[in-house]
Amino acid sequence: MTGGASLALPPDEPHGATGRGQAGRRRATARAQEIRTGLAWLHAADPVLARVIDDRPDFDPDVWMQRLPAMDLFGALVFQVIGQQISETLRGLGLSWRKAATVLDLARRFSDGRLSETELRELPDHEVIRRLTEVKGIGAWTVQGALLIALRRPDLIRANDLALRHAIQARYGLDHLPEPAEVADLAERWRPYRSLASSLLLAAARSS
Repeated sequence: MTGGASLALPPDEPHGATGRGQAGRRRATARAQEIRTGLAWLHAADPVLARVIDDRPDFDPDVWMQRLPAMDLFGALVFQVIGQQISETLRGLGLSWRKAATVLDLARRFSDGRLSETELRELPDHEVIRRLTEVKGIGAWTVQGALLIALRRPDLIRANDLALRHAIQARYGLDHLPEPAEVADLAERWRPYRSLASSLLLAAARSS
């Protein structure tokens, strides 16, 4: 290029769109590498999970999230509170006053700065859970689900998840349904990829 000329982009791909596309591809590549690394770690750490992984070479822990709309942390929290009932008029959907009050309180806190996704992203899981469960009607279960959806946190375990408890009973050949404390103890061997291990077991249970 000479005379101060600049490289022209195709008219149907503005510079901003190009940058976003490249950033999206980088995130996808990083996520794929994270999954590969996590599966290799779990394969070495747990012989039961190793067999599950070997049986599912194309396993994708994010496939269920691809059916959801893109959500920030606030949106994921609302989704966890009210499920798939998305509407401008919460009561029009038959949403309980309790849940409506929770959503409105949450919205106010994000709006006035008492809660900030930018700040919460930088905090460890336990501190995010502590901060968000200060909102009446928000429990640890809700926060963990939102962290999985919006932030893809890698090391969460929902030990009281009934479906996960059944999946563990089946895969580990237990003669009883494990209590949440047993699930938490078992999951220690999966650190720092407890989210991935949980997704793997749940996917295996759904396909069996």
